[in-house]
Amino acid sequence: MPPAPKLQPAIFGGLFIGVLSALPIVNIANCCCLWVIGGGVLATYLMQQNYPYAIKAADGALVGLLAGLIGGALGALLSIPIEMMMGPIQRQLVERILSSNPDIPSETRSMIENMQGGALAHTVKFVLSVCIGLVFGMLGGLLGVALFKKKDAPPPPGTTEILPPA
Repeated sequence: MPPAPKLQPAIFGGLFIGVLSALPIVNIANCCCLWVIGGGVLATYLMQQNYPYAIKAADGALVGLLAGLIGGALGALLSIPIEMMMGPIQRQLVERILSSNPDIPSETRSMIENMQGGALAHTVKFVLSVCIGLVFGMLGGLLGVALFKKKDAPPPPGTTEILPPA
């Protein structure tokens, strides 16, 4: 039995993860890794639909892992231009919050002011996005196997079709 093709479902799952994780307001739902798990489930669903027999848990985990890798990288890269456009608005919001709260310690103020995205911040975000995408995409792939597993048994080894019982 040949292995189920994994690249195309992983790309679609990764696109799902990356685009939804990069959008400014929609990415709030990703605080619980919802989009990453959903992308792993989507990749497994697509792989199962293109395969006549039930896929194995290892195949689901692998396609979810690939979707998480693609989605984590894509989401981090797509968020750079979005953050560049939203940067001035976010800076004004942070300044308002800091100026309206005089009780914030000076160390915390300086840390918040220094967190305005630079190359190091984008690199850290990229690495974290990929690592989180790998883990939770794989979990989503395993969840997808459990949800979308076909009920038909695989054919016996060495035969090309399943014969009905006599």
